[in-house]
Amino acid sequence: MKAHGGYAAEVHGPAGGVAAPSLGYALFATRWLQAPLYLGLVAAQAVYVYEFFGELWSLVHGVLNGRSDENTVMLAVLKLVDVVMIANLLIMVIVGGYETFVSRIGLQGHKDQPEWLSHVNSNVLKVKLAMAIVGISSIHLLQMFVNIHHTSRQELIWGTTIHMAFIVSACILAFMAGPMEARAASLHQEPHSVPPQQPAHPAEHGAP
Repeated sequence: MKAHGGYAAEVHGPAGGVAAPSLGYALFATRWLQAPLYLGLVAAQAVYVYEFFGELWSLVHGVLNGRSDENTVMLAVLKLVDVVMIANLLIMVIVGGYETFVSRIGLQGHKDQPEWLSHVNSNVLKVKLAMAIVGISSIHLLQMFVNIHHTSRQELIWGTTIHMAFIVSACILAFMAGPMEARAASLHQEPHSVPPQQPAHPAEHGAP
């Protein structure tokens, strides 16, 4: 069977029907092996929820007993923010990774669909994860500066150096993701482009 000057890509079995799925389909189905990994991350997120309320109870208990000064309260709040940002990182990996590498979730039209999930792919996910790691590193660095009297100079230098390395890595990933996104968008639009119609020959309309 011909199709546009070439043979059709459809493969038929001995009886004329469509052939059984190839090894590629079986390998593609192995993506479901990742599903338990994301369930494990859900369990890790539950641990962080427990950690958050433990830190919150310690903060409230210390303030009510008058044993917490301003720096102690600030450090405790930064710990809470740190836990929340790590939880955000986890949900980004769970939802975005599952959507990208396992199966579509199908949240189109859902009122609670995250804005970033509508255009998530591996490149976008890498950039967002890098930016989340930079945010978490910023919280840790801020904790060091708030508690600077109990932080050694070497720890400050190493913390600042590592934080700058995270920033540089995130900028490189964002810079590389731009051309990749443009190329992916152009490749996605090419199959849907409609070729321009050629003007009809006058002989077809009975012109002399």
